[in-house]
Amino acid sequence: MSFTRVLIANRGEIARRIQRGCRKLGLETVAVFSEADRDAPFVAEADHAVCIGPAAPSASYLNVAAIIEAARATGAGAVHPGYGFLSENADFAAAVEAAGLVFVGPEARAIAKMGSKIAAKAAAEAAGVPVLPGYRGADQSDARLLQEAGALGVPFLVKASAGGGGRGMRLVTDMADAPEAVASARAEAQGAFGDPAVFLERYAPRARHVEVQVLGDTHGTVLHLGDRDCSLQRNHQKLIEEAPAPDLPEDLRDDMRTAAVRLAQAIGYRSAGTVEYLYDPERAAYYFLEMNTRLQVEHPVTEAITGIDLVEWQLRIARGEALTFGQSDLRFDGHAIEVRIAAENPAENYRPETGTITLWAPPSGVRLDTGVGEGSVVGHHYDSMLAKLIVHAPDRAQAIRESVAAINRFAVGGVGVNLAFQRALLMHPDFAAVRHHTAGLAEMFPGGWTPPEPDAQSRALAALALHLHLAPNTGNTPWQRLGAWRLTAPAGRPGAAYYWTRGDDGPARIAGDATKLAVMLPDGADLAVESPALAANRLSGRIDGVPLARAAHVRRARDHWQVHLSTPDGLAGFAFETLEERHLHRDTGLTGGADMLVAPMPGAVVELRVAPGGRVAAGDTLVVLEAMKLLQSLTAPVSGTVAEIYCAPGDTVAGQAPLVKLDPEETP
Repeated sequence: MSFTRVLIANRGEIARRIQRGCRKLGLETVAVFSEADRDAPFVAEADHAVCIGPAAPSASYLNVAAIIEAARATGAGAVHPGYGFLSENADFAAAVEAAGLVFVGPEARAIAKMGSKIAAKAAAEAAGVPVLPGYRGADQSDARLLQEAGALGVPFLVKASAGGGGRGMRLVTDMADAPEAVASARAEAQGAFGDPAVFLERYAPRARHVEVQVLGDTHGTVLHLGDRDCSLQRNHQKLIEEAPAPDLPEDLRDDMRTAAVRLAQAIGYRSAGTVEYLYDPERAAYYFLEMNTRLQVEHPVTEAITGIDLVEWQLRIARGEALTFGQSDLRFDGHAIEVRIAAENPAENYRPETGTITLWAPPSGVRLDTGVGEGSVVGHHYDSMLAKLIVHAPDRAQAIRESVAAINRFAVGGVGVNLAFQRALLMHPDFAAVRHHTAGLAEMFPGGWTPPEPDAQSRALAALALHLHLAPNTGNTPWQRLGAWRLTAPAGRPGAAYYWTRGDDGPARIAGDATKLAVMLPDGADLAVESPALAANRLSGRIDGVPLARAAHVRRARDHWQVHLSTPDGLAGFAFETLEERHLHRDTGLTGGADMLVAPMPGAVVELRVAPGGRVAAGDTLVVLEAMKLLQSLTAPVSGTVAEIYCAPGDTVAGQAPLVKLDPEETP
């Protein structure tokens, strides 16, 4: 089981995280990458790198034959799957071992047993772990499923047996919707996982998601490394994770941990794994959900409170080493929070964002696991998560404060990210009081979340930062400094510079000299700043004699300027145009007009729900697009008749590509 070189069958931040673990043990690394990831940081940082195919995951990161051939060609002795992609694919683990390589993870039989949600729940029941009431039988006929649904009663979930991440899952609150829920869950499960089997499970509407980290070696020892709470979720995808799980009765916490170890022992588990539960605070009861037979995205919070490097121990266990500590040796220190940073717009139903990162300025003093940097291209082929921000503090309240402070210092440009939304979650009173639950976002933000509007002073200061960036004071004569006033100052007439914020009615006007600059906004608000200066990403000066100091990052985007400025509500982004850009680069919005449905971003057409000549109403779903592992329903902009269709299921389309043209319905 000895090896000196590890192939990492993954990408992005988890590939870099595994590289760090390998370097710690003196192991060489092999990166496999798709053509889209050729210039990614994880490729440059590996000791060896092999391109295994085009951008589509099915042709690269899910290509078992290509990955094993890359391992052979580079002399790798082991394969680490990371998480996602092939990490819980029993056939892949078996193929790795059949090729004479070491799979860094559990045995294929354990992956297969836990990979079936039905088989996993049966194993949990056999190990004495509580499970939710439901139906998990082999009879998958509609009649039997609907009969069992009637006996179970609403609300209940229809879930794919081979599923995960919310795919193949439907919530039924009215028994009349059960037939459609079963049919659609089954169809999605077949398409996503190649297995149409589903099961039924009682739905706990205000449950929390609590999980226990386990670690087992090949010598029969299995330990738990404490618990985590991952209850803040959107579309069944986790947003914020923390360890330990807050506000759990200690006897129940101990029982959950012991049950997780008991289950892992029952299936002969080795390596790192996670037993996931639903915790119902109203009943003070917990129920087994599933077991993830891999490293979890949220593993850093466990590492923070235990001091144990999980990747290092995965590698050491794969080499046949025994755990060098026992359960009684473990201590849990303080509280840790992880924030997932994703390229998405939470204000628009978590719409994925794509583009080139023009600014990447993370905070110092905290752990950041990231797969990108300035200049990285964020495409539509892979998951939207870019990085993870991890904070460790003596207690939960301080961990929350430090997480918010870190987000306030994190500037990202060129691609929209969810930092402002994560900040709002951390600061929400429900999160502070541990009232949040897996379906709690609708309660926390009843009308949906909207980003805070920057105050007038912040808008003025953002324009000032851009002005100072473009017109630095480099001398004492108008010919030695740039700026709008350089031709008018010799004639005794003060000049002014104008900057337009996209969407504003008019420009911000800036006038003055190096000793004092005045900013006037379109709405009439004005601000005077004495001794203004911009240096080292910091805007300084005095307002009414009071010192000013704010973080300010100015970067050039493709057709405008971006300014990221610290505000009372955290770091905010502003998009500006100069006078020249105002005339040369008008923001035209969506192409095609109101009668054309266009792709809001690059993606793959999953479903086309219309045909030429069909009549549609405004708001009807016409096309289902998949981008960054999320399905988006694209709806008709107007009522009318389908005139032309420019796409088909399976097509890959560019952002702003026309999809469906409508003949609008004439209004009387």
